[in-house]
Amino acid sequence: MSSGIVLASYTQDYDPIGNSLGLSSIVAVLPLVVLFVLLGVVRMRAWLASVIGLAVSLVVAIVFYGMGVGDALNSGLLGAAFGFFPIMWIVINAIWVYNLTVDTGHFDVLRRSFASISDDQRIQAIIIAFCFGALMEALAGFGTPVAISSVMLMALGFRPLKAAAVALVANTAPVAFGALAVPITTLAAVTKLPVDDLGAMVGRQTPILAVFVPLALVFIVDGKRGLRQCWPAALVCGLVFGIAQYAASNFWSIPLTDIIAALASALAVLAFSKLWRPVTPPDITEQDGEPQPTAASGAAGPEPTGGGTATRVEERVVDSRSEVLKAYAPYLIIIVVFVLATRVPPITGVAPTKPGATGTGLEAATWIVNWPGLHIVSGTGAPVSTTFKINILSAAGTLLLISGLLTLPVLRIGVGHALRTYWRTLVQLRTAIVTVMAVLALGFVMNESGQTQTLGLWLAGAGGLFALLSPILGWLGTAVTGSDTSSNSLFGALQVSAATSAHLSPTLLAAANSSGGVLGKMISPQNLAIAAGAVGLAGREGEIFRRVLWWSIGFLAFMCVLVYLQSTPVLSWMVVA
Repeated sequence: MSSGIVLASYTQDYDPIGNSLGLSSIVAVLPLVVLFVLLGVVRMRAWLASVIGLAVSLVVAIVFYGMGVGDALNSGLLGAAFGFFPIMWIVINAIWVYNLTVDTGHFDVLRRSFASISDDQRIQAIIIAFCFGALMEALAGFGTPVAISSVMLMALGFRPLKAAAVALVANTAPVAFGALAVPITTLAAVTKLPVDDLGAMVGRQTPILAVFVPLALVFIVDGKRGLRQCWPAALVCGLVFGIAQYAASNFWSIPLTDIIAALASALAVLAFSKLWRPVTPPDITEQDGEPQPTAASGAAGPEPTGGGTATRVEERVVDSRSEVLKAYAPYLIIIVVFVLATRVPPITGVAPTKPGATGTGLEAATWIVNWPGLHIVSGTGAPVSTTFKINILSAAGTLLLISGLLTLPVLRIGVGHALRTYWRTLVQLRTAIVTVMAVLALGFVMNESGQTQTLGLWLAGAGGLFALLSPILGWLGTAVTGSDTSSNSLFGALQVSAATSAHLSPTLLAAANSSGGVLGKMISPQNLAIAAGAVGLAGREGEIFRRVLWWSIGFLAFMCVLVYLQSTPVLSWMVVA
């Protein structure tokens, strides 16, 4: 029997300014323009820029889109909650595990182990930021590889800004298959397209990008000289990664794509380094113009060694096999925990799919709840999902926490020490937490009010040329939310609708959303905040932003051209039928 209670809801209007998508888009883009100008031009601290951007999005939603004040604030609250859990929950526990290894000295052992492969920082950037970072992306995603690889690079003597830039640019090609291909499975869910087709199509786009990313890394580390001297190793890494990513996504396993590609490329670089060594210039870090940080510059990681000479001297230390094994143990434990938790059905279980449903296995502690007081209806009259997923045991952050707890006896760390380190990690990441929560709040306000859909529909009006613009939607979504998964959830269905209207392949454009999205991650404010916090440069996110912006735009232009050619007879043979 009906209770007779009618819940008020907000109906999205995609062209509220004079019934014009063009005029409405000018207003809808204001929060993003304000955010990026404050970061890149004014050089404002990321947390403050994000809060101001959030305020602008609220004003636009309330004043121009007619959203109620309560609904606008509640949408922001939902986004902030999502920003903390699961996103910052992952980063907090990842950095905690890292800090434990620093406290015990095992991170230095790990660093020396990586350095023993090559004492050339350009090769180290490829191995750590690209190969090892891809493995971390495959297992956890959501900023974890940026946080871990940037501090590892710092420990090898990289300057903070350069370490952050290298980690961010490296975290591109693997992102679409990150966190065991969650972006792809999410894209399949919102588009109703076969997950195998989408994974295969993305696997015919991002592997081409992967060929060039290691080359970009050596250029960032050492400019034209680095590219001239190290291109063979960079090319081997990129080619092997790309081939493995293509093969895994098209023929083997979409969830394991990045794990296979990361391990294959790392082994390839390791084997190649046995046969070939580049000319190593003296002290690259002395020539990049970045001042040497002091221990007081941040608490995110160990003080850099200061240059190639210091690194080479310290590398004379010979670590025992047991110490090396202990240094690798946290990451081996992470791999084992994630594989067991995500690939063994009795442990993984089945997750609930709607509010009120229950799961099994680890997913027995998962609940999907309707966000209180928020009821949104799309412009077509369909209800917009405003649910929040609380997966206490299966969340990547929880699995990292479990991995850290299992690491404690291996590294002989007491509970008191572990708790003190956890508190220090929270203090260290306090501004990053605020930034991420504010930016996700901004993104959710834009999504729920209809601002983001206005921008998407305006771009979709390009007709057949939409294939050229399609990756930009994914790029924009990831730049705002910091997540390729969120971008796919936001724009996936729109890409399919636009493709159908323009008589283009829905699979191609849906995949293009994910492939374009990976290039927005390096400029997303929350990832900038994560990188800055990890290398002890909180408040200088704008400087990092300027270092990576043109790489993001350049790679995006490449992806746009590739997708457009795939929509024409030139490369249509690459499209999944």
